[in-house]
Amino acid sequence: MKIIKYFLYVLLFTTFSAYAQNEQKSERQQGHTNENKFKQLYDEFATPNVYRTGSGAPGPGYYQQQADYKMDIEIDDVNAKLYGDETITYTNNSPDDLNYLWVQLDQNMRSRDSKTPLIGSSSIAPLTTSSGAVKSYLKESFDGGFHIEHVKDLNGKDLPYMINRTMMRVELPQVLKSEEKFSFQIKWWYNINDHVRDGGRSGYEYFEENDNRIYVMAQFYPRMAVYNDVEGWQNSQFWGRDEFALPFGDFDVNITVPADHILDGTGHLVNREEVFTNDMMKRFKQAKKSYDEPVMIVTQAEAEVTEKTKSKDKKIWKLSAKMVRDFGFATSRKFLWDMMAVKIGDKDVMAVSLYSKEGNPLWEQWSTKAVASTLKSYSRLTFDYPYHKAISVHAPMGMEYPMICYNFGRPDKEGNYSDRTKYGMISVIIHEVGHNFFPMIVNSDERQWTWMDEGLNTFSQYVAEQDFAEWYPAALSPNDKMYPSRRGPAHKIVPYMGGDQDYIAPIMTKGLNTYQFGNNAYGKPATALNILRETIMGRELFDYSFREYAQRWMFKHPTPEDFFRTMEDASAVDLDWYWRGWFYTTDYVDIGIKEVKKFAVSGTPNENGKLLAERNNREPNSLVYFIEEGTEGYDEAMKKAESIDNLPTVKEYIMDNFTPEEQKELKTPKYFYQVTFNKPGGLVMPIIVEFTYADGTKGRETYPAQVWRFNDNEISKAIASDKEIVSIVVDPDLETADIDTSNNSWPKEVKESQFDRFKSNIKD
Repeated sequence: MKIIKYFLYVLLFTTFSAYAQNEQKSERQQGHTNENKFKQLYDEFATPNVYRTGSGAPGPGYYQQQADYKMDIEIDDVNAKLYGDETITYTNNSPDDLNYLWVQLDQNMRSRDSKTPLIGSSSIAPLTTSSGAVKSYLKESFDGGFHIEHVKDLNGKDLPYMINRTMMRVELPQVLKSEEKFSFQIKWWYNINDHVRDGGRSGYEYFEENDNRIYVMAQFYPRMAVYNDVEGWQNSQFWGRDEFALPFGDFDVNITVPADHILDGTGHLVNREEVFTNDMMKRFKQAKKSYDEPVMIVTQAEAEVTEKTKSKDKKIWKLSAKMVRDFGFATSRKFLWDMMAVKIGDKDVMAVSLYSKEGNPLWEQWSTKAVASTLKSYSRLTFDYPYHKAISVHAPMGMEYPMICYNFGRPDKEGNYSDRTKYGMISVIIHEVGHNFFPMIVNSDERQWTWMDEGLNTFSQYVAEQDFAEWYPAALSPNDKMYPSRRGPAHKIVPYMGGDQDYIAPIMTKGLNTYQFGNNAYGKPATALNILRETIMGRELFDYSFREYAQRWMFKHPTPEDFFRTMEDASAVDLDWYWRGWFYTTDYVDIGIKEVKKFAVSGTPNENGKLLAERNNREPNSLVYFIEEGTEGYDEAMKKAESIDNLPTVKEYIMDNFTPEEQKELKTPKYFYQVTFNKPGGLVMPIIVEFTYADGTKGRETYPAQVWRFNDNEISKAIASDKEIVSIVVDPDLETADIDTSNNSWPKEVKESQFDRFKSNIKD
């Protein structure tokens, strides 16, 4: 019984103690998680290691795999089929033992059993076009996808493999150890898709009037997936949107096409003298010395003759490329071909265009010049373009591969085109040629981090577009003083960032899973980088850091952290707050003026001043008083308009504590203001303020973003001025992407509504 009483006592005491402790805790203020906007990104970043350093540079243990390809490719132009036989030599530079290899089969996205069409939502509209109804409900799906005939080792022995949608796992006969190589063969074929009718990043465009096709070929061969220190095998499935993560390697590719085709692609054309006519060779040599205007290698007249006749003979074009991550080519008997040289560093690079007569006169006028301009701009921003050529091919879509890209923009049948068509073509060429830098050389993982490819490139595109207008002013329409870039300037992203938060995702989201893909992966990161360059860091610091990132990671595989860390490492600017807000959240910018108080300075106290002096045990006549507008004594003080340095006590202090030379440098303010800025938006940004004075002059002040570090809602700034301020505007040049400018002015601007403007127009 005593034992039971003892345990009851212990239980009662423990319960009471716990209750008492909880009562004490409830009386104290509870702690909170650090949600400060200036919190460092340590929680989001991986720990630096031997592979990737805290500075954002590759570490001493950094490695990357290599995949070399030897391929024999043939296009069956009659049946629109592609046949391939390839040998892949895979080098394991990692410290890991590999039991199997993963190969990407991107064409399987178009196979009849593809799951891609099933991941989107669909509905039945009460009204639709005949073509829409046929395409949605009657048309048989395209018979696409790889037909793998065999996978063998170099001795001809079959290798076991398993295909999981767009990925193929190849079983190794024995473990592939570090620094070992393994070679194997894949034989395959597939039906080439009509990418105009059925969509796709590659395929053919069919021209019924003369029964010809233009082939723009890519993702056309089984390609090795990336294996790296971040996640091992990058074997994420290809659903059609997220692009590609690929290792670097060397390519030797023999492509068999009809003998009357013109072909170009990734790499050096090693048998040029075999496939060129004598006239083409002469023109090619001229083009290598032409830096101002393109030289026609194949003229429109020649192409128009060729497209009317079909050769039954075949010709092999041989291309060889070193240190590229992918391979693409284009071929057709319809092609015109022009080239010019562009000086990059200490070498010449060939800017090249392939297009049909349907692209003229627009393509002959501007395509190759846009290629040349892009190479110069991007080389200035990053590193000298390392390859020997860059090709722009006329196609109904935009897509990029090493040394070659496919670009839209076509006049009508009479050769007429609008400014929109012209600018659209130039912009897509700049964008796709620019992809040579991001991600073809700075080889980010597009499947995981689309913005590292598209966002960095769209930002660079904006800079290059402005360069293009400067170097080729004749391309501008008469009403345009600068190139009308679609993305880049801050105000362009405002509608997106101020939109419905239910349909906005952070930039740091896998591209497949984002809403509003173009804004998320292209527009917002490009704008963020442009604001960083123009407003936060300044061009000198930004450009130095951006080049450092590009040069650290050229021909390597960077992650977002490597970019973020390098930009800070090279600039001495703490940007964690910026990355966090712009890239990890969907917050938006909205900074306004909540209140402006005006004060007059006086040496004579009003009643409130006397009370304050008495409360602080000070002699009233020894103090300086700031009297708020609307209170006792303000009007009288303003009539005197005293300068603060002329008040007796202040004057005495100045005389006693400053030398005559120092006194000359002192300000003489007469007007005093307290401005309270508020921040309805979530993003912290610098407060850029323009003051307009009574004499018509203006002044500016930029308060760093850190001004918000202790109060995320509002802050006040005291301003002493020798001139009267008559208006204040926040972000006068719209450089912060502020979504609501109605609160940016003092006195508050009364903006006429659209309805009021409509009524005014009716009266007029």
